[in-house]
This record gives sequence, C-alpha cells and structure tokens, in this order.
Amino acid sequence: MNKLKLKEANETYVVYFYQPDGKGEYGEIRMNIGDEEAEVLTKPDSDPIGRYAFKAAIAVSKCVHKRNL
Repeated sequence: MNKLKLKEANETYVVYFYQPDGKGEYGEIRMNIGDEEAEVLTKPDSDPIGRYAFKAAIAVSKCVHKRNL
C-alpha cells in the first residue's frame, strides 16, 4: 500500500510524493488539472518496475477528479 503526501498544488497541476509500503524513499506523481491520467516523475529504488507508481498514479487521478487534494 502506498503512502501519499501532497508536495505541491496550484491551478495548473498537483504533485504528490508516494512511498511504497510506507517505507523507504519517495517517488513523485504529477497530474495536470484537466488531464485524464497522472504521470510518474520519479520512482524510488524500491519500486524498480513501477508497480507501486502505477497504483499511486491511479489514486492521485481519483483525488484530483474528485477535487479532494
């Protein structure tokens, strides 16, 4: 399970940190307001294939679409 932490939000985009299993280093997910999908900016070493990044991007997309940052 990912731990999400809001890094930055403005009128154009949001950026979240995600932490796989709530341990170790963080990666970053960014979503432009109005886009359908979030993009992975960085992945931590503990998520080499991006499995957690994919799930974090979905969670960020849901938050943004619900306007619940």
